[in-house]
Amino acid sequence: RSGTIVSSGEKRAYLLHVSESFNGANPVPLVIAIHGFAEWPAHEALISHWSDVADEEGFIVVYPSGTRFPKRWRASGTPVDGEDALIDVRFIADLIDHLQSQYNIDPARIYANGLSNGGGMSYLLACTLSNRLAAVGSVAGANLYPQEDCTPARPVPMIVFHGTADPIVPYSGGPSHSFDVPFPFIPAWVKGYAATVNHCEPTPELFPSSGNDISGMRYTGCDEDAEVVFYSIAGGGHSWPGGDPIPYWIVGKTSQSIDATRVMWDFFLSHPLK
Repeated sequence: RSGTIVSSGEKRAYLLHVSESFNGANPVPLVIAIHGFAEWPAHEALISHWSDVADEEGFIVVYPSGTRFPKRWRASGTPVDGEDALIDVRFIADLIDHLQSQYNIDPARIYANGLSNGGGMSYLLACTLSNRLAAVGSVAGANLYPQEDCTPARPVPMIVFHGTADPIVPYSGGPSHSFDVPFPFIPAWVKGYAATVNHCEPTPELFPSSGNDISGMRYTGCDEDAEVVFYSIAGGGHSWPGGDPIPYWIVGKTSQSIDATRVMWDFFLSHPLK
């Protein structure tokens, strides 16, 4: 169902999916799934299959909507056109408050994740809303908020997926043909978040290869057990692994060797807010 709230004087929209098993008797998790640049809530629901997992596992998922045209998130932490740099952070906080007033949501199991610009927004939320979010996830994340400015009240566990052939947010960093911005080198960015934000051990644990195109690592020994997990998808594009493909000519290959949504959900289950 669709809904709206007023946040920072703006009317903001969202799409909500409540599992059929929800009866209000017991608190359930809330997953916030954030769409990418030029996308929209229903499209994020389509490609990620979060609603299917919500029905199977019995939780609530909300797909918030960005603003302007094309739709986007103010995820860089930099004011644009005189706007408050953290106005979208306040929207997510207000949306959590609104949904908690309507549903029996477990405050220890609220999670955020997103694709592209939405992945960058999830990272910004980890830095600025750590008292509300138990863990976050990012797929092909456009991480433009300066890591040196990321000083959360508590370390937030994070799981990251990124394709090595991403044509829009390059795995190797730097500008792309779509955006002339200084995207970070993804492995170094993940390592930096693990080291400087969550204070993990410097050497990650490597996962056994899953198929021919998936490799992964886990940074452990972190403050408050806030581990950081990173999956590289060899030849993967700017897409949601295991999800519905976006046209190849726009984003490249969508790997089906790993289901990012289900792997992310398992990671979330392991990291309630302490």
